[in-house]
Amino acid sequence: MPELRKDPIVGRWVIISVERGKRPTDFVSPSQRKKGGFCPFCPGNEYTTPPEIMAFRPSGSGPNTAGWTLRVMPNKFPALQIYGDLGKTGEGIFDKMNGVGAHEVIVETPDHNLSLATMAQKSVEDVLWACHMRLADLKKDQRFKYALIFKNEGEVAGATLEHSHTQVIALPIVPALVKEEIDSARRHYEIKERCIFCDVINQELDDGKRVVCENAKYVALAPFAPRSPFETWILPKRHESAFMPSDKSFADLAEILQRILRQMDRILDVPPYNFVLHTSPFYDEANDHYHWHIELMPKLTKIAGFEWGSGFYINPTPPEESAKFMREARI
Repeated sequence: MPELRKDPIVGRWVIISVERGKRPTDFVSPSQRKKGGFCPFCPGNEYTTPPEIMAFRPSGSGPNTAGWTLRVMPNKFPALQIYGDLGKTGEGIFDKMNGVGAHEVIVETPDHNLSLATMAQKSVEDVLWACHMRLADLKKDQRFKYALIFKNEGEVAGATLEHSHTQVIALPIVPALVKEEIDSARRHYEIKERCIFCDVINQELDDGKRVVCENAKYVALAPFAPRSPFETWILPKRHESAFMPSDKSFADLAEILQRILRQMDRILDVPPYNFVLHTSPFYDEANDHYHWHIELMPKLTKIAGFEWGSGFYINPTPPEESAKFMREARI
């Protein structure tokens, strides 16, 4: 019989449709074959992008030239503009403000054919360091309250360029989904004086059936009420409210992130996916109630009328099964 499951953090309900139960081989992933052609992110084409904000250049090459191993620049077609003031106004019951923010691109590797799953682990560490450095810089701007780091891998997941890259959007407001998590976590803490994410981590580690993998500092879980098949969360085992290098290193996070992506590639035939990093707002980075985490969601199902109209998600693969398939994947 199908199950209705409630997410313990935000209270969102999902339908685990066990009668539609799907194994990894039942999902047909859109082709991830590289199409080639001109790529503005490849070395030698730096002149086609906005001037870089920062870059890792072990060769000592000059800005906006080849020789980099990682490069950050403004998005050529930004969702928000960096210049101007917020200009908050109202029109009757309607509120609006100027579209002020920052929209940046982290080009993760000079190699057009590599991905986070296939590049060297040190390169993944560099990507995480770049994310941390951009957050630290963007929070200096008093107009911004939050920055969302996300990745669209594959055309179906929203990528317009196939060269591996991550995006950062700084916002003058906290996104509704993040605020929902924060508010719920705060209510839990006010009642129990414990972080709800820490409670979930401890219970899942004791139970084990939804644990995908772990290392000394991080754990990867199939959430109890996942919105999509093989949705996986990566969380620090100890309480950390804001995204930061644990003990001044991202090595363990890079290791578990890359392991999860390789497992997904192995059992789901290199699926398109979305990656988001949720962290505390700039104005409240150190707190006892919220716990930063990464959410990875392969694009295996489509959101249709029922989902849009009800807010429910239908997931044909129970998280216990997806975690088992992932644990058993040979990488």
